[in-house]
Amino acid sequence: MRVGQTIATGFGASIIGVSAFAVEPAFVAEGVIIEETTPEDLERMKDALARKEQWFQEIVRLPREKVEWRWGVEYPTVFLANEARSADLIVIKNKRGKADQYHLVDSAGAVLRMGRPTVLVPEHAHELHADRVVVGWKDTREARLAVRDALPFLGKASHVTILEICTSNEQDLARRRVRDVVRYLQSHGVKCEADVRVHMEESDARHLIGVAKNDRADLIVTGAYGHSRFGEWIFGGMTRGLLDEAPCCLLMSH
Repeated sequence: MRVGQTIATGFGASIIGVSAFAVEPAFVAEGVIIEETTPEDLERMKDALARKEQWFQEIVRLPREKVEWRWGVEYPTVFLANEARSADLIVIKNKRGKADQYHLVDSAGAVLRMGRPTVLVPEHAHELHADRVVVGWKDTREARLAVRDALPFLGKASHVTILEICTSNEQDLARRRVRDVVRYLQSHGVKCEADVRVHMEESDARHLIGVAKNDRADLIVTGAYGHSRFGEWIFGGMTRGLLDEAPCCLLMSH
């Protein structure tokens, strides 16, 4: 919440808080309904959402006209994806592991379905300065979207590194690609430099995280790669590795 508020304050933006619970299905055994949601259960859910709204209104330190609350009795991930139509940027906690779909947002799945750039905040993070940023570049649609979506952050940063991790025989092409990205960003007033690293034994995600740590960056910008298969979200190796291991905030676009 504090990260979202910091971003809104820094850009003079409004903030919309959202929360939702889904009704859990009745449990059926041998054709007999064991438990069914009652009107009282629904009222308890609405009361819990009302308490969340009260907490949200108390903790957000922005002018009242810049603060809005929305709630619903719906799967949280579905509700968030629908409400994303009202926002330029989504800020959510990076929940690792399998989320309770009835009460929690599946942060990884939400990134792929919202159509909005998303800042994923790790559990321990309470602020985002974004003064030093690392962009994990790959010559793909998703990476191009991420760089464009991150321009407001990159324009304020004092140092931005555009990093591509490639195979040893791709180094010349990679240098040309990241130089193009650097020139594009510099035309928008971004202070940035190019960096090309050869793929090593460690995963590309860990390599990128290591560069961010060495640069003292608290934001990594990348495309999000994945698709749905039989109702499950399947992620690319870099995306999955960053979601599972990154100690800093991630800005991802899909």
